[in-house]
Amino acid sequence: MNSFEINKIIASILLVVFLVIGVNKIGDIIFEVKKPQVAAYKVEGLATTVAASSSGESDTVDISALLALGSIEQGKKVFKKCAACHSINAGGGNKIGPKLWNVMFRPVGAVTDYKYSKALSSYGKEWTWEEMNGFLIKPAKWIKGNKMGFAGLKKEEDRASVILYLNENTDSPRPLP
Repeated sequence: MNSFEINKIIASILLVVFLVIGVNKIGDIIFEVKKPQVAAYKVEGLATTVAASSSGESDTVDISALLALGSIEQGKKVFKKCAACHSINAGGGNKIGPKLWNVMFRPVGAVTDYKYSKALSSYGKEWTWEEMNGFLIKPAKWIKGNKMGFAGLKKEEDRASVILYLNENTDSPRPLP
């Protein structure tokens, strides 16, 4: 192969590259695309629950209606996700997370033989129906800085069921609101 043929091959490759880039630039000039005002699609009819966070943002949740979606039996099944890190038995001890027997309506961070994160130990509230619901949606967002690595329960039925199950696993279950 002589140098003349190599020059023709290199020139052909460069011509194709410039042609592709040129067509792309000319296409951008001719067909101007306007960006949409909103960068996402709105899905009609999608019911979402917006959780209140510890920063004070709050949307009221009808806790009675939420709890009506759940069942204790379903809560026992869903709690299996929690059982990897928490015990629920009356005499159970702490695991990676604190024991959850009697958790409903006790102060947050109140198990004395468990080392909580600063965020949980200084939270200053108790585990009410609403607090537990908000926390179970997304723990890291509800109480910022806590060390629980669980992503949360997105389904309302699952959250309601776990809350009912936690309420049953106590010395004195509270009546539902």
